[in-house]
Amino acid sequence: MKDNYNRDITYMRVSVTELCNLRCRYCMPEEGIAKKSHEDMMTAEETLMAVKAAAALGIRKIRITGGEPLVKRGIVKLCAAIAEIPGIEELCMTTNGTLLPRFAKDLKAAGVSRLNISLDTLDPEKYRHITRLGELEDAMAGLRAAEKAGFENLKINNVLMGGFNDDEIGAFTDLTKDQPIEVRFIELMPIGGGIGFDKAEFVSCDTVLERVPELKSLNREDGVARLYAFPGAAGRVGLIRPVSCDFCQGCNKIRLTADGKLKPCLHSDQEISLKGLSQPQMEEVLQRAIMDKPRKREELNAESPSRAGRDMNQIGG
Repeated sequence: MKDNYNRDITYMRVSVTELCNLRCRYCMPEEGIAKKSHEDMMTAEETLMAVKAAAALGIRKIRITGGEPLVKRGIVKLCAAIAEIPGIEELCMTTNGTLLPRFAKDLKAAGVSRLNISLDTLDPEKYRHITRLGELEDAMAGLRAAEKAGFENLKINNVLMGGFNDDEIGAFTDLTKDQPIEVRFIELMPIGGGIGFDKAEFVSCDTVLERVPELKSLNREDGVARLYAFPGAAGRVGLIRPVSCDFCQGCNKIRLTADGKLKPCLHSDQEISLKGLSQPQMEEVLQRAIMDKPRKREELNAESPSRAGRDMNQIGG
């Protein structure tokens, strides 16, 4: 379905939980969040109805997010049901990877086609610092489990932070030389926990190209990522610039939060509730929301943070 600005909206990110087994500093408060009552959250049945309604309007790609989606009870069964919905051509998931040794094989069998694994550092101490609770080896074991389960085109999401992991840019790009993975560097957004970061901690994706001049442009994009690679490399590098550039002109996505709020734009406080609606009602609301999707986000920087009004774990990172 096309919106009022002739953008074809084909992609919906679906958050299935606000909870997480980590506490990444740019995503979630250190104390975590209070668990909401079951009545306030989307049930599995409501989530399936929402995806069916979206598919009827032309949504073809679903990405399951959180919080950490693998802490959601019944996540494999939910993924299997979504994969069977007519019109859904691609089912992906973004995860911190730490629970993949338990779930990777079943997710593959359920119809999940691609995984993005969040990994901001290759240093165990720094990993404990940024996640507050995590162990690097758990994430690396998850990456290995995904490969063993047969997931291809694995992607690593790396949020660039000055003074924290910008000294590891070379180490991350080197991963793509011999492994068929895509390392995606993402600019730190002033949203939720990211608002509290110092301006000096923002690192533009241009820094990656300055630090690793051997990377050559592939002259193509994968979603919002501009792609690069070392000559002859097995994998590739993606650069995602949500701050230094905006993707509004080509934006093709909407978001559904775990408590049933439809967000036509990540950086807007505009939300429409799907909770408690029938499938035909959901379809009507989705259609209206797509048509009302903002043309462009507001300026986004340290002085002008996102108006999303939520932490990323409550939106779906």
